[in-house]
Amino acid sequence: MVDLVAVGAGGFLGATGRYLIGRLLGKFWKRDFPLSTFVVNMLGSFALGLLMSHPHFISTLMDGSARIALSVGFMGSFTTFSTLIYESFMLAERGNLSLSAANIILSIITGLLLAWLAIYCF
Repeated sequence: MVDLVAVGAGGFLGATGRYLIGRLLGKFWKRDFPLSTFVVNMLGSFALGLLMSHPHFISTLMDGSARIALSVGFMGSFTTFSTLIYESFMLAERGNLSLSAANIILSIITGLLLAWLAIYCF
């Protein structure tokens, strides 16, 4: 039961963080490319790679419930694959196929690179 509450609390914080980053970037970014989704997904790729690849270091900083709250709850709600797909689909629907493809390809390649950096370089 404690883990369930931890996931819920982490999820609340992650979703709130994603919303706030979207609002902040929305004030400055007025182009078609969905920058806020890209930014949160890239931050999440790096952070989750770091969190999951260093379990001994992380376990000294937090207990099992805190780790679950951060990895499953926070990161699960902070990052968003479904929004990536929806925004890419909408770009294509509006006739911007190249930006749609760039969004998908850039997200996957950059996300993999950031996860790799977090796992092997830190």
